[in-house]
Amino acid sequence: MSGSTAYLSLFLAAFLAATIIPAQSEAGLSALIMTTENNVILLVVVATFGNVLGAVVNWYLGRWVNRFSDRRWFPIKPLQLSRATLWYRKYGRWSLLLSWLPFIGDPITIAAGVLREPFLSFVLIVGFAKAIRYILVAVITLNLI
Repeated sequence: MSGSTAYLSLFLAAFLAATIIPAQSEAGLSALIMTTENNVILLVVVATFGNVLGAVVNWYLGRWVNRFSDRRWFPIKPLQLSRATLWYRKYGRWSLLLSWLPFIGDPITIAAGVLREPFLSFVLIVGFAKAIRYILVAVITLNLI
């Protein structure tokens, strides 16, 4: 896989993994670190950027959730959204530090949109959480090589 194709593939996988579309990006990052000569720091940056951008999509969906929540394609069930919203009301913006977790992260980022979390604080907290996750994946992968 060429350098630009690797970065683009990782970006797309990370983006999709952060949206309501089920996907996974950590294995892709690990595979690219182990099998290519690409810059590890740039791989982490690309994965983080794609994943944060995907979370921003969720934040926007949250802003407009009333228009979409009754659609069949909308994968977050009303009960999940209700729980995430209650969680978000209880713990506030710091619950966004869990935005990287599977099954929990997407509803939290949508709840942040529903509850009108300011965009800047949303991006900063989510960006931090997701960057730490990818840094840890890279460090663990590099220690396995």
